[in-house]
Amino acid sequence: MIARYSRLGLTLAAAGALAMASCRPQSDNGAPEATAADIGFDRYKERFIDSLWYYNPGWASSQGFHKYDEVLVLPTAGRRQIENKAAARGLKELQGFEFDKLSPNNQTDYLMMVNQLRSTRWYNDTLRSWEWDPSQYNLGAPVAEILNGRYQPLPQRLRSISGKINRAIEYYEAAKNNLRNPTPEHLQLAILQNKGGLEVFGQPLLDSVDRADLPAREKEELRARIANTREAMQSYITFLDQELRPQAKRSFRIGKPLFDRKFAYDIVANASADEVYGRALAHKKELLRDMAGRATRLWPKYMPGQPLPADTLTRIRQVVAKLSATHTTPQGFVGAVRQQIPQLVKFVDEHKLLTQDPTKPLVVRETPLYMRGSGAGASVSAPGPYDKSADTYYNVEPLDGVPAEQAESYLREYNQYTLQILNIHEAIPGHYTQLVYANRSPSIIKAILGNGAMIEGWAVYAERMMLESGYGGNSDEIWLMWDKWNMRVTLNTILDHLVQTGTISEAETVQMLMRDGFQEEAEARNKWRRATLSQVQLSSYFTGYSEIMALRDELKKKQGNDFDLKTFNEQFLSYGSAPVKYIRQMMLR
Repeated sequence: MIARYSRLGLTLAAAGALAMASCRPQSDNGAPEATAADIGFDRYKERFIDSLWYYNPGWASSQGFHKYDEVLVLPTAGRRQIENKAAARGLKELQGFEFDKLSPNNQTDYLMMVNQLRSTRWYNDTLRSWEWDPSQYNLGAPVAEILNGRYQPLPQRLRSISGKINRAIEYYEAAKNNLRNPTPEHLQLAILQNKGGLEVFGQPLLDSVDRADLPAREKEELRARIANTREAMQSYITFLDQELRPQAKRSFRIGKPLFDRKFAYDIVANASADEVYGRALAHKKELLRDMAGRATRLWPKYMPGQPLPADTLTRIRQVVAKLSATHTTPQGFVGAVRQQIPQLVKFVDEHKLLTQDPTKPLVVRETPLYMRGSGAGASVSAPGPYDKSADTYYNVEPLDGVPAEQAESYLREYNQYTLQILNIHEAIPGHYTQLVYANRSPSIIKAILGNGAMIEGWAVYAERMMLESGYGGNSDEIWLMWDKWNMRVTLNTILDHLVQTGTISEAETVQMLMRDGFQEEAEARNKWRRATLSQVQLSSYFTGYSEIMALRDELKKKQGNDFDLKTFNEQFLSYGSAPVKYIRQMMLR
């Protein structure tokens, strides 16, 4: 990836410079002295962030920067040209800094900033998802974030909402003008999520207007704008359903050239997409060997008197099915998630895996309607570095209204064992914990331009690290089910590659995930849906996890008996959400 920045003087030698930069004069307290280059670059980073928020007000709001809450960017061709010019200007400004004179921290920030600017232009000009993905147009999410925030009094937040939705009609008209031959999958998601978005502009928002301390004129104006927004959203839904649906013939597969480039921009790994795909295939074999051994040992306990199948896949499948039979109820699913969180907090504290911050609230909630339908049953919505004290939401999609057979399949997938692993991944010490640390990073660049592979990779690593530390009693049961879970991560990468660069069908996908991944049908079909709606993201889990494990193994070998797990975990997290390849260079220097 660094080699692609040769226009800015960033050849492969930049990687060496990142490591060599530690040989700097130090102050009396042992910290590296700030050089003139670093001082100048730190000033520039402030201007860079100001510009980033000016051009991306919605993103700014999600990070806790609320200066531009009331600004709504109209997604027009003219706007994309403005963004491209700003990115080109930023790249030119970065050429004025001598990379090898910057500290390792600033070198990493520099590379992340370059990647952000280059990817902005590529997304606008080459990937062009604004043309074929109708789901990226939805005012429900940004308005809900403002309404649900606690960073300002209600009247001030309502004024921001009023300003943002003042041009809702123009916003959705611009969206209609952008769309050409969308994919059927993204069109259907857009209809579903915009219908959910309508709920944001329903009675709860009107009730907030009624009780707010605002002049009657402002209330009347805001009610009118809410009505206009609902009308614009409904018009957009009708447009998608009736006018655009006949045109929706584009394949969701972006093809290998686009996939490889998107992988490079989004993942920022030490390896190419093809190399990671090869690693995933090899890891799949390793997992199957371990699962076979554990299933064989568990067979007499769970299948007493039954002959051991000669076929290892059959053996594994039957033991996994037996372990999956114990699970919560559809009505108790969200509650079961909520109940496990304190247990995870206690285990991390007792085993001294890392230092936690009890002042940062984690709220388990049902996934809002405008966020549902993507195939991800659980997610985390974390506050940004400007709003560190705000709630982190653990979004869990409830099973209300799901047919009984489908709900049973889903709950067998998230059984007594894997539900715990899910909560480790999403909450503690996974996403929630990592993002709390990221907000404390001294580099706001690393907190804002977070690398998805590092974020997802840490969550997968956290699962294994917890089990290695004794969570679940080090039993064959918990390890077998983690192997199954980790097989999902591995198959995510394989599936991502096969779906986006190949020709694999839904039937073939479901068969592969159920056969090789021992997944329930409901999970397999959800994963197919997710693989058709995203590109590269499914590869981030295995990529980040494998790179973190490789780094930890390298440091264990280097440090020997001096290696300390808590120190490793906290040092790794201290660099914010930087790509693992850059964290590795800083930790090994």
